[in-house]
Amino acid sequence: MLKSKGNEAMRPIQQMAVAGKWTWWFVGLVFLLQAQASAEDKYKPAGQLFREGFDDSQLLKREWYDGEKFAIDNQNAKDGGGSLSFHFPAKATTADNTRGARRLFGPSETIYLKFYIRLSKGFGWSGRNYHPHLIQFMTTENGVWHGPAASHLTVYVEPVNGKLRLAAQDIQNKDQPHGLTQGELKGGYNAELYNSQEVLFNDDRWHLVEAMFQLNSLDLKNDKPKADGIVRGWFDGKQVIERTDVVLRSTDFPKMKFNQLLVLPYFGPGLLPHKQTLWLDELAVGTKRLVDEEATAKP
Repeated sequence: MLKSKGNEAMRPIQQMAVAGKWTWWFVGLVFLLQAQASAEDKYKPAGQLFREGFDDSQLLKREWYDGEKFAIDNQNAKDGGGSLSFHFPAKATTADNTRGARRLFGPSETIYLKFYIRLSKGFGWSGRNYHPHLIQFMTTENGVWHGPAASHLTVYVEPVNGKLRLAAQDIQNKDQPHGLTQGELKGGYNAELYNSQEVLFNDDRWHLVEAMFQLNSLDLKNDKPKADGIVRGWFDGKQVIERTDVVLRSTDFPKMKFNQLLVLPYFGPGLLPHKQTLWLDELAVGTKRLVDEEATAKP
């Protein structure tokens, strides 16, 4: 009887001890996660918004969207455990193993991109002064599902006929008060093109591509854009494109900022010369140039 009463008397104390044990466990877990996040931030390059190593196919769990399937090549990676593979069957316009995807990031007037790319041996071009498309950025002036081909501003990073091309179009602005900034419409399209002088993509090795776009400033008092936008491109660490007198927006869009990345390789109908593959790896987006310790290609 006394033993039973003693057990009853001790029960609240035992419950408090158990609760205390779990409280300290939870506090320890929070501390560990904070320490891990702090360590990750410590080694995160200044200005980096996000990076993607394409080591597995779970991109939709890492804030990517608008994609159906992702083919990870574990035998052909620049670094890490895999790369993202795009295999184009003969006469196709899109890859049959990866459908591409989008990713949002914090809005910025300056955007920087770097990634590694590899083309299959004998990779063929369209034979035209356009295509294939590869990677695009869009802005806060369009919705998160808006197509890149006819927007208030889409900028492009892509290999065209072996050269690195950076480009911009703003087809959707044809009815805006200040109209188009990327040239007149021709066949329903417009674009300003910035190409490397030399052919750069001429083998089947990994190469580092970097690009930067900075929106031009605006003279709102006089209702005019300033020609001080910047477009820069690098190939294996060497600068191959530079323009510092670019207009990417008019005063119709004083609040415009880049906020969306699209990885959507595409050949126009009838432009794919034969079946072929391209791979992407170690992609990163930031608000300033993210210097890579290894700026040269690995065979």
